[in-house]
Amino acid sequence: MKDTQIEDRIKATLNKVRIRLMVFSGKGGVGKSTVAANLGLALGEAGYRVGLLDVDIHGPNLPKILGVEGQRMAVIGDNRIMPVIINRNLKLVSMGFLLERDDLPVIWRGPLKMRAIQQFLSDVEWGSLDYLVVDSPPGTGDEPLSIAQMIPATGAIIVTTPQEVSLLDSKKAISFAIRLNLQIIGLIENMSGLICPHCKKKIDLFKTGGGEKLAREMGVPFLGRIPIDPEIVDAGDNGLPYIIERPSSEAARAMRLIVDGILKRIGS
Repeated sequence: MKDTQIEDRIKATLNKVRIRLMVFSGKGGVGKSTVAANLGLALGEAGYRVGLLDVDIHGPNLPKILGVEGQRMAVIGDNRIMPVIINRNLKLVSMGFLLERDDLPVIWRGPLKMRAIQQFLSDVEWGSLDYLVVDSPPGTGDEPLSIAQMIPATGAIIVTTPQEVSLLDSKKAISFAIRLNLQIIGLIENMSGLICPHCKKKIDLFKTGGGEKLAREMGVPFLGRIPIDPEIVDAGDNGLPYIIERPSSEAARAMRLIVDGILKRIGS
């Protein structure tokens, strides 16, 4: 297929998506994919039609987080790819569905990765969506740059943790979004305190408040804090996202407040 045909098909796909949210981070290991998965579920719970696009080619974790490991995306009709259905309002496309085994690395150079992402947009039958939530690779290098240009986002959501090393990289991520003229919906401080499983008190394992301070410093909205909870970790490892499995947990309540803030910011 010629590049112009691919571009036309991508444009046709994106024209059926009302709002595109790019979730990214300045570094790996901050829980970006967990936030993206639970954000997608929360939007679906609110009645919106949501697509989750996992373009973290080297770390496609969303199938594991959402409990759909081992499934495959079906091909129908004119080589159209069908997303994996998570529930009535949520669909997922991920590199993880294309791997023979989940322990196999993806050893690809940039152009091949970009072709895969193009195919996720040009050949996937997403249908009409209210939201497309894009789980982007971490950092500010070639891949996030190409993805931001390929998928013009309605807005960017940046995920950080409270410690200084993460905040330093998050500052770069904010500057990255500003240079690309992306509307920054806001900053989320993840892993903001540990909920002790015994006394239920909060321990500032990675400090707390750093994300809010950075948001003020950089002049971007602060969307909220999500704490660490050992039960939440177990739920995620078992493919049971916390907003569904532990709806009354502090983390789930925090995520719902964050979703409310996002909806207000984008006027949805």
